[in-house]
Amino acid sequence: MSNLPAPSGDTSAEYLLRHAGMRQVPSPRVTLLSCANFLSAELCAELIALIDKDRRPSTIADANGDSYFRTSETCDLDGNEPAVQELERLLIALNAIDPAHGEPVQGQRYAEGQEFKAHTDFFEPNGADFERYCGTAGNRTWTFMIYLNEVDAGGATRFKVVKKTFQPEAGKLVCWDNRRDDGSLNPATLHHGMKVRKGVKYVITKWYREGVWG
Repeated sequence: MSNLPAPSGDTSAEYLLRHAGMRQVPSPRVTLLSCANFLSAELCAELIALIDKDRRPSTIADANGDSYFRTSETCDLDGNEPAVQELERLLIALNAIDPAHGEPVQGQRYAEGQEFKAHTDFFEPNGADFERYCGTAGNRTWTFMIYLNEVDAGGATRFKVVKKTFQPEAGKLVCWDNRRDDGSLNPATLHHGMKVRKGVKYVITKWYREGVWG
């Protein structure tokens, strides 16, 4: 990929690594990066308050019959909120992805015992709900996930295929390309939002699409 992102739903590791503190996981199988302290403690607290205000039970596309597959709560954050606008500003400055390709910012809350079992963020082309979720905007390109707080025990995100685990730290960003270098979907992005053993975990997720969202 080019050092400069296309004016679309794409960016590159080379472009993201310009940001101070950004690190790339050394793996030929996945484009996966992280950056500590991407968000301030103050902004994290504001986003947590917004998640708590409007959270609801999480769902999944293409239900697999496992009612315990994703047990967290979810919140679609209002893009008019100042905290959400500041988050979006920081992400655009980081990745230069055209904001028209971004899904609304989503927040997740994991209480003790809750998790999101191993999954990928892209939608399976043969899935029952593929046309519903991807018919207009296309599949997901990049994922940007940010932890908003520390967790007393558990709650790590484990990328099983490449054997990399990230522990929750307030303000830490983890991001990855959901595709291989040739543009095909990358199953090596399989990751597990591991069970919270003690405390509560708050996470922000921003997904981008191949086409314009909406």
